[in-house]
Amino acid sequence: MKSLVLAEKPSVARELARVLGCTQKHKSYIEGNQYIVTWALGHLIELKMPEHYDTKYKTWTLEDLPIIPSKMGLKVIKQTHHQFRAIETLAKRKDIKDCIIATDAGREGELVARWILEKLHWSKPMKRLWISSQTDKAIKEGFKQLKPGKQFDDLYHSAVCRAEADWLIGLNVTRALTTKYKDPLSAGRVQTPTLAMVLEREQQIQKFVPKEYWTIRAEIGPLTADWERGNERRLFDKSAAEGILAKVKGQKAVLEKIDRKNKSEQQPLPYDLTELQRDANKRYGFSAKKTLNVLQRLYEQYKLVTYPRTDSRYLTTDMMSTMADRLQGMASGYKDEVRPLLANNGKVLARRVFNNEKVTDHHAIIPTEQRLNLSELDSDERKIYDLIARQFLALFLPAYRYETIHAVFKVEGETFTAKETNVLDLGFKKVLGKEESSGASSGLQKLTQRQAYTVKDAMLNQKWTEPPLRYSEADVLSQMEKYGLGTPATRAEIIERLVETEVVERQNGRFHPTKKGSQLIELVNDELKSPELTAKWEQELERISKGKADPKAFLRKIRHQTEQLVSEIKASDKSYRAPNLTGSKCPECGSFLKERNTKDGKILVCSSLECSYRRRKDPKMSNRRCPQCHKKMEIHEGKAGTYFQCRRCNIVEKAEGRKKAVNKREERKLVQKYTPKEDFGTSLGDLLKQALKDQD
Repeated sequence: MKSLVLAEKPSVARELARVLGCTQKHKSYIEGNQYIVTWALGHLIELKMPEHYDTKYKTWTLEDLPIIPSKMGLKVIKQTHHQFRAIETLAKRKDIKDCIIATDAGREGELVARWILEKLHWSKPMKRLWISSQTDKAIKEGFKQLKPGKQFDDLYHSAVCRAEADWLIGLNVTRALTTKYKDPLSAGRVQTPTLAMVLEREQQIQKFVPKEYWTIRAEIGPLTADWERGNERRLFDKSAAEGILAKVKGQKAVLEKIDRKNKSEQQPLPYDLTELQRDANKRYGFSAKKTLNVLQRLYEQYKLVTYPRTDSRYLTTDMMSTMADRLQGMASGYKDEVRPLLANNGKVLARRVFNNEKVTDHHAIIPTEQRLNLSELDSDERKIYDLIARQFLALFLPAYRYETIHAVFKVEGETFTAKETNVLDLGFKKVLGKEESSGASSGLQKLTQRQAYTVKDAMLNQKWTEPPLRYSEADVLSQMEKYGLGTPATRAEIIERLVETEVVERQNGRFHPTKKGSQLIELVNDELKSPELTAKWEQELERISKGKADPKAFLRKIRHQTEQLVSEIKASDKSYRAPNLTGSKCPECGSFLKERNTKDGKILVCSSLECSYRRRKDPKMSNRRCPQCHKKMEIHEGKAGTYFQCRRCNIVEKAEGRKKAVNKREERKLVQKYTPKEDFGTSLGDLLKQALKDQD
């Protein structure tokens, strides 16, 4: 009898199969003496769409809403049904004794596997592989310590609740807004409050009125000091500022107080996913999605880091004994940093990192014991690995120690202050690449209390208050984390969704709301905009995953909420105007065309929801030549399919009349055939052109 091992994707399945000694490769699985390893392709199963409950829902109408099935059904995703059928065939084999779930060890990974097994009506025993790295050692140990599948039932229920809540609220509110205002308007449980935060910051910026203020800086003996009153250095009254300036110039300054303090800064904890995404955005301008994609490769392909989608920055106590092995693994790329740490037996000085109570499903992201080969990594992979590696190395070094010196001068009743920081021990900052210099500066070190100095010079600086900056991706991630919006695993895709639906734009690394986004937030229910409500839902999902809340009660609340949200939209008297309407009309139905930005450039789409007309604003050019002017013709999609058009000659040709494309072998023959001709150029384009003329 054999165990059926279900991985989340083919690349992971191949690694599991290799470690488990499975060598018989088939199209949809790899078999060995004890195990048959197969895989999903991400999700193979999804929740049924409205039209699967009733065909009338294929047409979106406001009257049909809300759509709330009494029991949510599952269906096989059409594009990947072949892989589901393959798993189904394996599941029916009589030599299969149990299933080992080996999908990603998290909420979504659990859902991927459980929905497949539910659709298969799986009734045999079920076990769970739960590992935090993809190294051979971790896989072998994980298979020796398989956990009972039932141990993760609560995690599965939490995943189902999340999926159904997103379906019920996201689908119904999106359909309600789209049909009422006749423009694709997307809303959701997490994306809407995230958009609301971006809009709130924009409103703060637009309402901001700059105020003029002045600061005073004086040269006192060997130092530069700043005027201060009650911890405020700004003066909003110019005449008052000028009065102070005149009063102190050339006068005696007495050192009233000098305060020296020794301080220390603890080593930073290793990264969780959100903190890593924030740092990668600040340091390299990476989007959250890009960081996650690169991190996933480091985890799956190279096996250099531990599980990415974690919300913990701590390690478990049983990992203490693995620290030296991890240092050894990364030594080839960090010789100078690692050598002294290994000489100290890989002893972690930041002991607070080991805290079992602060590790939930997964510990912090740290390097594995896999041997590092930096030459295998591309530039982006090196950057992300380096962030993780240096944060890990910081755990083995002492705290950063420094001295602060704060001097307070009195000049004619006015207060001037000077501050200085002297580094005593760089400690962990040696490996973080921070611009900190060791040693002490000379300015305040030599001062003694009650000393008197002359104010040699004083100057007034005019400044203006500035509005807050628009959010960067790091800022949005911080706000989402602060309000509990989404999870580390979903935040990147939520941000991308806001960009794709054209409610925000990235400009110079910061988010600007669009006209569409500004209007949408006015149309959406107040309750759905509230980060507090969404945070409560996320907390409830977390409690469900730990068996501390009732999933059925949660879904009852969500259904009631859906009815309420749709009812509010139906009753609303608010108006909306599509901001991207053009003056051009659709050639198929006569409605105005809208301009949209896509990855392939600007496109024009019909504003009518019933019409599917769309074309590139700057048409895609084909290699088809106009029979009259011989210029390249545009490619268009129409009711009758693909056609070619020459704008200059107004000639249209159907795609069916297109000559067969020339393959590489034929290209070489053409080059050989026409190159000897002295009166003909040898560029490939010219050769093909001549060949086509010859064929005519």
